[in-house]
Amino acid sequence: MFRMHRNWVMKKNRHYIQIFSAFLFNSYLLGFRDKTIFKGKTKMACVPILNCYSCPSALGACPIGALQASLGDINNKTAFYVLGTIMLFGILVGRLICGFLCLFGFIQDLLYKIPTKKISISAWLDKKLRFVKYIIFISFVIIFPMVLTNKYGLGAPYFCKLICPAGMLEGGIPLVLMSSTLKETIGFLYYWKFCILVFVVIISIFIYRPFCKYICPLGALYGLFNRFSFYRMEIDKNKCIDCKVCERNCRMQVKVLENINSAECIRCMECKNICPKGAIETNFFEKKL
Repeated sequence: MFRMHRNWVMKKNRHYIQIFSAFLFNSYLLGFRDKTIFKGKTKMACVPILNCYSCPSALGACPIGALQASLGDINNKTAFYVLGTIMLFGILVGRLICGFLCLFGFIQDLLYKIPTKKISISAWLDKKLRFVKYIIFISFVIIFPMVLTNKYGLGAPYFCKLICPAGMLEGGIPLVLMSSTLKETIGFLYYWKFCILVFVVIISIFIYRPFCKYICPLGALYGLFNRFSFYRMEIDKNKCIDCKVCERNCRMQVKVLENINSAECIRCMECKNICPKGAIETNFFEKKL
């Protein structure tokens, strides 16, 4: 039994962990000086977060990008390795990765802190929009790379190519700024993805983590493991007074009292930190009956 009674995991500490994670997975700073992409052995391994392979400082591969690349090559057997890696992270902690490690999630957190009137999406529309990320995962990440292939039987990473704003921010923009040659080759796709990035950035000021809620295929996949992961969140019914402070303060709009291990929960611990009775607990392996 490993109880997770750590009061220091508060809001500020979560941001410190996010900053550390960003540096850990993107610490090859020489890439910006040398205007090149890191190609060391660690690039063969997938990091647990959405982290663009083409970022000059990235030390590892993005799991979604790697999955598309492996599925798009009929002779490539690494799809099992990539899926296995994603499943391992998911089984261990679920979407805790989204709440504590993801760089693009951290950027959205910061954008939402900009003082302005926030937009409230109706529960009906929010519920419908949540399915978009699953549609994106099934189509752009799985089906399109396998079906839409060239004459050599190779598919393209369609999510990275057509949608991913994180890749644009971390890889697309820095590479173009550093290379005069690339500046001359940019076309419609570059401007299209730039517009998507701008849209996500702007809307993140008014809606909490819209990319995580409605678009991210990796979050969609990790969310499927929330209910079964070793790391769990639970409510002590003997302490809970049904005040619903946790639900009113959940920015991911999770019905905490109904399903605290919902696929939409990024496990940011806001509900745990704000509970007046300390009724929300986190632990590894043990599940209360």
